[in-house]
Amino acid sequence: MLNIKKEQDNDKLTFALEGRLDTVTSPELEGAIKDSLDGVKELVMDFENLEYISSAGLRVLLSAQKTMMQQGSMKVINVNDIVMEIFDVTGFGDILTIE
Repeated sequence: MLNIKKEQDNDKLTFALEGRLDTVTSPELEGAIKDSLDGVKELVMDFENLEYISSAGLRVLLSAQKTMMQQGSMKVINVNDIVMEIFDVTGFGDILTIE
């Protein structure tokens, strides 16, 4: 299960995720991101309460990153050790801006 909390502040958009981002839940996030990026210059993904991310979730992040490279920036914040290890093993730690 994944809870998605979306918060917009002018041209900054934050998605706070809670739960698991996997093959079942990633289409929901992908749709939410695609529907929300018009006029967004800064996309923030808050992973403070994200327990797990699968390859399907990584694909959604990569797609969002590619879109944001055209119109602004994207960063991932509050990454826990489990998710960070997945980022490191897959090389996403080098691709994404992680704070």
